[in-house]
Amino acid sequence: MEHTQGSVHAIVEKQRAYFRTGATLDVGFRIEQLKKLRKAVLDHQKMLGEALYADLRKSPVEAYLCDIGPVIAEVDEILKGLRKWARPERHFSGLMCFPSTSTAVYKMPYGVSLIISPFNFPILLTLGVLAASISGGNTAVLKTSSKSAASTEALKKMIADTFPEEYVTVVDGGHDVADMCLSERFDKIFYTGSPAVAKHVLEMASKNLTSVALELGGETGNWCIVRKDADVRDAARKIAFFKLCNAGQICINVNQIAVAEEIAEPFLDELKKEFVRQIGERAEENPDYPKLITEKVYEKCERLTEQYRDRVIFGGTGSREEVKFSPTILYPVGIDEEIVRHELFCPLLPVVPFKDDAVETVLDVIAGREHPLSMYVFTADKKWAKRVMRTLQFGGGCINEVCIHMMVKGVPFNGTGHSGMGAYHGEWGFREFTHPQTVLTGRTRMNLPLREHPYSGKAGERKMKLLKWFER
Repeated sequence: MEHTQGSVHAIVEKQRAYFRTGATLDVGFRIEQLKKLRKAVLDHQKMLGEALYADLRKSPVEAYLCDIGPVIAEVDEILKGLRKWARPERHFSGLMCFPSTSTAVYKMPYGVSLIISPFNFPILLTLGVLAASISGGNTAVLKTSSKSAASTEALKKMIADTFPEEYVTVVDGGHDVADMCLSERFDKIFYTGSPAVAKHVLEMASKNLTSVALELGGETGNWCIVRKDADVRDAARKIAFFKLCNAGQICINVNQIAVAEEIAEPFLDELKKEFVRQIGERAEENPDYPKLITEKVYEKCERLTEQYRDRVIFGGTGSREEVKFSPTILYPVGIDEEIVRHELFCPLLPVVPFKDDAVETVLDVIAGREHPLSMYVFTADKKWAKRVMRTLQFGGGCINEVCIHMMVKGVPFNGTGHSGMGAYHGEWGFREFTHPQTVLTGRTRMNLPLREHPYSGKAGERKMKLLKWFER
């Protein structure tokens, strides 16, 4: 259906009325809904896989590895821990609150949530966030991407088959429909996408002081540093795998590499070999290689490749008909060139050479730009690597590895600054979709006049002594 402001408003009000019934507050109810979600994903797995192929040409293996399987894993982690996470915390009220002895912190749902998901992982980044919203006891309106139309249609069918509209529903459409949603009063907004659009989301949310979580790619992209003591074959193998995944359309992907001049030649040779080994001489001809989401992205790849044609050392070819562009290495690229100052979100891979003993200068440049979502370093010097990870500002990262930090159970996935705010996955997602509510239980007997007037004279002096003693 084509949505109007009126129809979107009706959906939100229907969900608000349902939330106020209190049905979602029961943890047993949430567990039941999460099990329904899990079953729905398994029952509709074929349809979801076909949709991912239609939108992004994802092979069945990549579709399960990156989109469908992680949703199941996310739901399983939540089911395992939800009862414990949702349990109220009990605290001793303290002497200052005597005669009260008991204070509880309840983990309360926000209410009606809006989840705005992107095109690149349209199943995972919709249903994974939905699982967190359900775990917190919220209702959810899912605004999916118009760019991944087949996945949106599959999600609409799956969600409609599984949940009533007043609990969870999918709203499709373009930016105009997204703005209709943002014009409504939601209690929680979770947006995944670009920093530019995130600013608009925050501005709209500020009108109602709505709590917002943002998962963004980062304004200046994610760096990977390969030092002279790195295992170049291992680094090349992992970076090649990651850049091929979803044709580079991943928010945590390597945007640019800084490689030590001392090992640049052997590293680049290994990187070329790995691209060929994993996908073939011309990736755009391999049916397992994903497509770009739109022709506009293809044209960007084509334009930048032509701009750097004299520095293309691998790739640089594509199929406009298939909307596929090969992984393309650009070398050498200066650290201040425009191409390494913005997130590319495509298969292009600029490589910046540096002298290994000047690596701290590279770190200073990275620190001076907007915070990335991810950071990767390859080196044998673990002490140096851990110092980098402890001192630079970014969402998450790996030492001698790529991307799989986001697959670890019990840890948050998040960004900072231009790469986002808030966190989710497992208990962190439960926390993101709940707010702590402190409630002290008072007593009707033995109440002391300590906090009451008078504050002067002998009574005031006694009260001051007691206050200082209680505060110790």
